[in-house]
Amino acid sequence: MTTTDMPRPVDAGSGRPVSKKRPRGAATGGLRQAVSATTLLWLLACLYGLPVLWFILSSLKPAGDLFSYPLTLVPHDPTLSGFKAAWNSANFSQYFINTTIVCVITTILTVGVSCCTGYALAKYDNRWLKVFFLCILATTMLPSEVMLAPEFLVVRDLGLYNSFAGIILPAVLTATGCFMFRQFFLTVPDELVEAARIDGARELSIFLRIMVPLSRPIMLTLAILSFQWRWNDYIWPLLMLNDPNKFTVQIGIQSIVGAQNINWSVLLGASVISMIPLIAIFLVFQRYVMGADINAGLKD
Repeated sequence: MTTTDMPRPVDAGSGRPVSKKRPRGAATGGLRQAVSATTLLWLLACLYGLPVLWFILSSLKPAGDLFSYPLTLVPHDPTLSGFKAAWNSANFSQYFINTTIVCVITTILTVGVSCCTGYALAKYDNRWLKVFFLCILATTMLPSEVMLAPEFLVVRDLGLYNSFAGIILPAVLTATGCFMFRQFFLTVPDELVEAARIDGARELSIFLRIMVPLSRPIMLTLAILSFQWRWNDYIWPLLMLNDPNKFTVQIGIQSIVGAQNINWSVLLGASVISMIPLIAIFLVFQRYVMGADINAGLKD
C-alpha cells in the first residue's frame, strides 16, 4: 500500500473524513505575533547596539576627526594609533594581571559562598535563617556609597589596606548571588533530597553530588556577572590601593586622563582594550548558560 492509499481518519458520528488543516486565522495570528516580537527585539538591539558601535568605530578615528563636523559613523581614515598610544602610555600588562587575579579569586569565592548560602536558605527550615536572608536583602536597599566608609575602616583596621585581599574579601558575599541560588534551589523538588537521605547520603554529599551539578547554569551566570562587576569596579580599588604596581585596569584608564586636557583618541582606545576580556568570556561561556533538568532522577 502506497502513501496515497492510506485511509484517512473518519469521524465516528458523521462518517466523514476528518480534516487536519489548521484554521487560517490561527496561523495568521501566530505569525503576526512572532513577527511583532521579532521586530521589537531587533529595534531594541539596534537602540542598544548603535552607541556601542559608535564607540568602537570612534576609537579607530584620528584625534582630529572625533569632533569634525558633520559627525560621521564610519572613520574615513581608520588608524590604530589610539590603541598603541594607550598601551604605551600606561602599564596595561601589569594592570591586566592585577585585575585578572582579583576577578578570578573573587569570582570563585563569590560563587562558592553564594551557592552554600542559597542552599541553606532554601532547604533548611529555620526562622533565624529567614531573618538572615532578610538582612542580606536589606543590604540592597542601601546605596553603595553609604557602605564605603564603614567598609574602609574595617578593612584598614584588619591591616588589609593597599592589598588585593582588601579588594577581594568585601566583595565575596553578594545579595544578588544568594538570592539567585536560593530561588533556584527552591525549584528543586524536596523529594529528590529526601530520596538521597533515605539512600543514606549525608548532607555534604547531597550538596556536592546533587545540588551543585544541578546549579551549574546559575553558577556560570553568577560567575560571568561577578567577573564583570569586579572588572569594572573603580571606586573601591581607588580607595584601597595607592601602589601603582597594584592598580587595576579601571584605575589605569583613569590615570590616562590629564588634568588640563583629555586625549580622547587614547582614552577610547584604552576603553576598548579593557572591554576585550569581558567580551571574550561572554562568548566562551554563554553557550553553557542553559536550563537544568531539576527533575532528573525522579519517577512520575
